[in-house]
Amino acid sequence: MTRLSTALSQSLQSLLGERFSTSTALREQHGQGEAHYAAALPDAVAFAETTEEVSKIVRLCADQNVPVIAFGAGTSLEGHLAAVQGGVSIDLSRMSKILRVSPEDLDCSVEAGVTREQLNADLRDMGLFFPIDPGANASLGGMAATRASGTNAVRYGTMRENVLGLTVVLPSGQIIKTGGRARKSSAGYDLTRLFVGSEGTLGIITEITLRLYGIPETISAALCSFENVDQAVATAIQVVQLGIPVARMELMDRGLIKAVNDYSGLDLKIRDTLAFEFHGSPAGVQEQVEMVSSIVEENGGQDFEWANTPEDRNRLWKARHNAFYAVVSQRPNAKGWSSDVCVPVSKLGDCIVATRELLKECSVPAAILGHVGDGNYHVVFAVDPANAEELAEVAAINKKMVRYALSAGGTSTGEHGVGTGKIAYLREEHGDAVDLMAVIKQAVDPAGIMNPGKILAGQRA
Repeated sequence: MTRLSTALSQSLQSLLGERFSTSTALREQHGQGEAHYAAALPDAVAFAETTEEVSKIVRLCADQNVPVIAFGAGTSLEGHLAAVQGGVSIDLSRMSKILRVSPEDLDCSVEAGVTREQLNADLRDMGLFFPIDPGANASLGGMAATRASGTNAVRYGTMRENVLGLTVVLPSGQIIKTGGRARKSSAGYDLTRLFVGSEGTLGIITEITLRLYGIPETISAALCSFENVDQAVATAIQVVQLGIPVARMELMDRGLIKAVNDYSGLDLKIRDTLAFEFHGSPAGVQEQVEMVSSIVEENGGQDFEWANTPEDRNRLWKARHNAFYAVVSQRPNAKGWSSDVCVPVSKLGDCIVATRELLKECSVPAAILGHVGDGNYHVVFAVDPANAEELAEVAAINKKMVRYALSAGGTSTGEHGVGTGKIAYLREEHGDAVDLMAVIKQAVDPAGIMNPGKILAGQRA
């Protein structure tokens, strides 16, 4: 465990004043995300307000080989924020300026601490929106760092497709810019994609240039229920294979529907359910609805329940986004454990059926949900983090889920990232390519101060 020297503490205090703290409460807040992983506290928290301040903080820490961990909104689910070697947590939440919006070019630049809800509130009057929606009101810097996606990914892609450029502070404190505002480029290595998904292990993202989209003329959402998960998954697969451009297509099993009803005060039918959202012109949305309705009927689905007003749609999607908390709320003092494998859509049915079998004997509350339009599904467990037997039981189920996904040509994590929770599967998924990742990490961060213990822990260049 790193302990800050008196000289370093004094230097950071001189730079930041009251924005540098070693209080236990702040350190506890910054040493964990929202999942079940045990907290690992940093030695101090530094609240940065500019890219230049982040650079100065990193330079001071680099001079003494002190680890630095970037912190945004604290919503991570795979142990990204744990200060496993101590060090300084750099909180970027005060870097919350929307720097530029260009409606003509459908892009904008923001500081890393801007949240997706903040950005969309600012864009609404311009008729624009940013579609990547992981559920939590995450910071855009954190979303870029974890290559986040969410409910709209089936139509609009992930952060990988929607980040045009970055400002990054390297482990030396050097500030670089990657990418730009052009929609394509063949100039040099694609460093933007290197840092998108790097989880703070190569540098700290401080500014992001993003693609924007026009708010659709017509938006319509609907629920349809099924007798079993197999029918729901078959429907989702057919919608994708026919190329119907739905904006959202979310699976919620009946266990989750019950939990959501209790948590959000809804009265949805307690059945395996697909939630859809359609974007486009009135005629385009009508065509999508008719095509999906036909597929739903062929697979034994029940009538659509529509949510056409903004209030009804927001209520529906808020309930879906609260799924994690709905499952956890079923037990007092529980914490959530969320796994998030992703498989080729053609393999989705087999994988979810296999997962459902694993859950039949599970002793803790659990539910299946997912962005089934792109093959990404989750299981949320409500666990007692102090119960070693429970944690071992869920870990064994999680391992089987991941191994099944990998055997189907999938990935151990579709959107949550590796953090500390999925390190064990990285080589199984990527083979010798992990050695190249380790070479890149060593070249960019030779002292290993950038969020150590994440992604490549134990791997050597």
